[in-house]
Amino acid sequence: MHAKPRPSASPAQALSAMDHLIATSMVGQQEIAAQVGLNVTDLTCFAYVLEAGENLLTAGDLAARAHVTTGAVTGILNRLERAGYVTRRPDPTDRRRVRVAAVPDAEARIREIYEPYYARLMNLFADYSPAEIAVLTDWFTRASTLAADYLEEYCRAD
Repeated sequence: MHAKPRPSASPAQALSAMDHLIATSMVGQQEIAAQVGLNVTDLTCFAYVLEAGENLLTAGDLAARAHVTTGAVTGILNRLERAGYVTRRPDPTDRRRVRVAAVPDAEARIREIYEPYYARLMNLFADYSPAEIAVLTDWFTRASTLAADYLEEYCRAD
């Protein structure tokens, strides 16, 4: 695919477009969470569990990723477990820890909601050249790192 001509944009316009995407995504997450009977934090934590796949997260891993305390993550896991989204498994290397696994039926329900959206995003990516996709991927990766570093520096959960 060859790159399509793109209108010029300033960094301020790009920042505004990003802010709009983030705001729309946040509203969408709230709507989806309500639809599946979760709150946004619990849905986000479930997404981290799904992202980890077979490399099951510990409760501590999940707390760090979600920027919540270990006490708060216990409540999150209790709610997710009661709602049928996760199970806790003993850590085979440390009996004091548990690992968190997604329940397959719950994973399927969430994928059913997100897959049509991801398909639309993949169609959008098809409008970009491989070089543009590389720039987008670099930017998303670097912006994610910057955001995580900022959260760690200014918004640390104690």
